[in-house]
Amino acid sequence: MPFIIGLTGGIGSGKSSAAKIFRELGAGVIDTDEVAHRLTAAGQPATAEIREQFGAEYLQPDGALDRARMRALVFSDSAARRKLEAILHPRIRAEVTALASGAVAPYVVAVVPLLVETGAYRGLVQRVLVVDCDEATQVARALQRGGIAEHEVRAIIAAQAGRTARLAHADDVVRNDRDPAALREQLVVLHWRYLELARSAAVSGNRG
Repeated sequence: MPFIIGLTGGIGSGKSSAAKIFRELGAGVIDTDEVAHRLTAAGQPATAEIREQFGAEYLQPDGALDRARMRALVFSDSAARRKLEAILHPRIRAEVTALASGAVAPYVVAVVPLLVETGAYRGLVQRVLVVDCDEATQVARALQRGGIAEHEVRAIIAAQAGRTARLAHADDVVRNDRDPAALREQLVVLHWRYLELARSAAVSGNRG
């Protein structure tokens, strides 16, 4: 298994931007949101279970998960959110583990928005990197992407771990409240650190 960094942060913090930069620098990147999209496509076992638990109205006409409708439900109903997480989170973690084990990059960045909340990745990742910014910036960025209302953004923020709790779990923190060049500068420094940590871990593993 390669050296794995768990990358997390609140909605609109810039996780995708950070992941893109890591990929450009040569790291392997596994995005759990992309994994979730695949797992909830038409005909997938998770999609069938969602239909059974929530009803056909939460699927699109093509049989895939209606993500917008499900998002509106789970961020207004904590019981529904826990039910959905019970369906998806074990499958997502299993897929992340499989993808990481087959990675050939010097290290892997696993993008996990709910890394702190689930606690399911503690035995898989060697370090936790938090992309951090203030809440006003989160809201503005999320709204700029489109497809989501402000009340939904704030409901998601309220459902996620608070900023203080997230930072308390961090081994590394990058601030993303300036321009993209400032984010890249911080990540380049971390990239070289992660390369060295990955090499050290590989040597220790071989000696063990």
